[in-house]
Amino acid sequence: MAPQDPNTPSGSGKRDEESVKVPAKDPKKKDEKKDEDLSEEDLELKKNLELYVERVQDPNPALQRNALESMRQEIRTSTSSMTSVPKPLKYLRPHYGTLKAFYETMADSDVKKYLADILSVLALTMSAEGERESLKYRLLGSEGDIGSWGHEYVRNLAGEISQEYAKRQSEEAPIDDLMELVQQIVAFHMKHNAEPEAVDLLMEVEDLDLLVEHVDKTNFKRTCLYLTSSARYLPGPDDILVLDIAYLIYMKFEEYPNALQIALFLDNLQNVRQVFQSCDDLLRKKQFCYILARHGISFELDDEMVAEDDDREALQDIINNSKLSEGYLTLARDIEVMEAKTPEDIYKAHLLDGRASAGASVDSARQNLAATFVNAFVNAGFGQDKLMTVPSDASSGGNSGNWLFKNKEHGKTSAAASLGMILLWDVDSGLAQIDKYFHSSDNHVIAGALLGVGIVNCSIKNDCDPALALLGEYIDKEDPSIRIGAIMGLGIAYAGAQNEQIRSKLTPILNDAKAPLDVVAFTAISLGLIYVGSCNEEVAQAIIFALMDRSDSELGEPLARLIPLSLGLLYLGKQESVEATAEVSKTFNEKIRKHCDMTLLSCAYAGTGNVLKVQNLLGHCSQHLEKNETHQGPAVLGIAMIAMAEELGVEMAIRSLEHLLQYGEQNIRRAVPLALGLLCISNPKVNVMDTLSRLSHDTDSEVAMAAVISLGLLGAGTNNARIAGMLRNLSSYYYKDASLLFCVRIAQGLVHLGKGLLTLNPYHSDRFLLSPTALGGIITLMHACLDMKAIILGKYHYVLYFLILAMQPRMLLTVDENLKPLSVPVRVGQAVDVVGQAGRPKTITGFQTHSTPVLLAAGDRAELATEKYIPLSPILEGFVILKENPDYREDN
Repeated sequence: MAPQDPNTPSGSGKRDEESVKVPAKDPKKKDEKKDEDLSEEDLELKKNLELYVERVQDPNPALQRNALESMRQEIRTSTSSMTSVPKPLKYLRPHYGTLKAFYETMADSDVKKYLADILSVLALTMSAEGERESLKYRLLGSEGDIGSWGHEYVRNLAGEISQEYAKRQSEEAPIDDLMELVQQIVAFHMKHNAEPEAVDLLMEVEDLDLLVEHVDKTNFKRTCLYLTSSARYLPGPDDILVLDIAYLIYMKFEEYPNALQIALFLDNLQNVRQVFQSCDDLLRKKQFCYILARHGISFELDDEMVAEDDDREALQDIINNSKLSEGYLTLARDIEVMEAKTPEDIYKAHLLDGRASAGASVDSARQNLAATFVNAFVNAGFGQDKLMTVPSDASSGGNSGNWLFKNKEHGKTSAAASLGMILLWDVDSGLAQIDKYFHSSDNHVIAGALLGVGIVNCSIKNDCDPALALLGEYIDKEDPSIRIGAIMGLGIAYAGAQNEQIRSKLTPILNDAKAPLDVVAFTAISLGLIYVGSCNEEVAQAIIFALMDRSDSELGEPLARLIPLSLGLLYLGKQESVEATAEVSKTFNEKIRKHCDMTLLSCAYAGTGNVLKVQNLLGHCSQHLEKNETHQGPAVLGIAMIAMAEELGVEMAIRSLEHLLQYGEQNIRRAVPLALGLLCISNPKVNVMDTLSRLSHDTDSEVAMAAVISLGLLGAGTNNARIAGMLRNLSSYYYKDASLLFCVRIAQGLVHLGKGLLTLNPYHSDRFLLSPTALGGIITLMHACLDMKAIILGKYHYVLYFLILAMQPRMLLTVDENLKPLSVPVRVGQAVDVVGQAGRPKTITGFQTHSTPVLLAAGDRAELATEKYIPLSPILEGFVILKENPDYREDN
């Protein structure tokens, strides 16, 4: 007799016991009462079933078989609402024990197997928790089709199999019989649109390879969507296994763009090559190139991937991003924002009351420097502005030299470099316009020109390497500011390129004991960006030696903290690969040891969503330390870097950061606003906006500055009116405090980045892929902001230009087969998560129909609103090639 199952309605257990103990009187009375409630049909059914139970125990095998057959028919044909137990199962409940006992006494025969099948189904509602009787009798029963017993039965079996599998694995017992059953269940689930359940079962029994045989044209997309979404929540190495299976399925069904995205996610260039080699269609290859260009990795095509030389050149051009500027300007013309804006258009001082605007008329170098940055951010990539690119014969009679010399010493560096920002991505005209500064007699101007050359070439690759040719000869000049300009320019121009030539030029500087600390720090960061995520041993060693060679006093400098960051960048997102280097870092000078440890940990797990590492970092943040410890800042940023991988992690991290604000020491509070800005970069969430707005009035000026800069990052490129209003009010609130006012201006420039056409979000392709160079640029700035006063408000304000690595147009530009812009109607709305949903649910909600090119905000998704064209990429973002639909018929 089974012990009472907690899942069955109460009382049923009692009735069983009584039906066994006292077969004579009691049940009769109870049954009479119950019988009165039952309808005619139900009574009939109940009587029949009781008759069958008696007949099963008859010695005559023919009678037994007939009775079982009738019982089987009753169970199979009975349907019930989802909430109640089917009637036959309900009435057979009292007899479950009897049948079980009888089964044990039977001799082996077909009839016995038949009874086992029925017991297996009865166990669905009867068996006790953890007994796994349904599975036990299934394995003893006949080898029939399990699906015919219904969906609920199959799901219950799947649950019991996973428990049984775990038990057998620990006892090292054979599992062949289980695996046969798994085959049947997976086939049943895949036929009946329950792909997630099939995947879950296969993950439990560690045999996902079976999936590839069972997917077909109708269900592979839903299966892969479930696989890629669940990968984010699986511990390693399971997550990689799951994505490999998804890659294989996509390749099997020639869904190459999706396969390419998974290959990029896993950073597996071998698979990227395979995608190119497997696909024959040149147009689709062009679309792959656009995806690679957006992701920002260097990739060389060879003749195996693209046979024809001319085609290969055209495709390589797309990967090299040479059309980016053109596409961006197409978008700007379409939205009609080509008109250059001045910093005054952004400040909107006339909207404020008197006192703030009065103070602004004084021409201070700090204010001019702020205006330089605002002007560069707002007109980024437009190729024209009102300060730097004014033609020399304009009515004012001045030329761009005028604005340049309204800045003091190192301010001129940022001013000259801002010309590179305005001409962003337009290499030919950019180099021509910056050229005039190379003839200057002022070293700061030359340094700015060098940096400007690097900026213009950012994320654009060119066969003749103009940046390397121009900047290479300035690396070893005497003047440190010129060296920094050239070195930082190379870091920005070749981020992610893993260029050996530059490495051989820069590594000697790291190990040169005479080189000043700031030159060494910027060299390390540039190498970190060029080799981002590459785990390159030689670069790592050079940086480690540089850290060991520096004196105690130098390691205490704020800039010295960028050197451990450069080491972290080499391992960005590479998880365990960092461990050897992390061991070495334990031997560093104790001033920087912990700082280095936190930085390496947070970079290595950036974008992985690894919960254990977040807990580890939170543990470090909960300690209350002496004043001069610096490692908690990177730990707070690390929480944001790791948790930004998926929406749920972001929400949880925001809550944890709120707690840190309340309980943390001052150096933690200074980092929290930056972490919030990183979590929601270019994605103005209202709750985060309010927190930052509160912190921007904090009594500690460092916290306030970090909050103000973060407000700018939060709204970067969104033109968000609410943030713009907050910043305007702050500019009048802080009109006497030059440092804070400078931060407010920078934030205002960021909010209007590229007049609202750019984003800093390192995630793209429906938040699936994380661009390593973009994240590298953002976190370099974040670490610099941990010490605002020394770096951003000191003479290294040009670290703000590292953000260029993350700047991308937030557009959808559709092009035809000749890559010329093509305007088509698209629906743009909030993306909806449809993983594992039944049917064909809508993927966007609250949409509006526009014609391309269109802007996509954070969390937006687009879909074509016409059947006339077929997009070659499943995700409509960036450049998408449209092919005419051959089956399309115009409705007249």
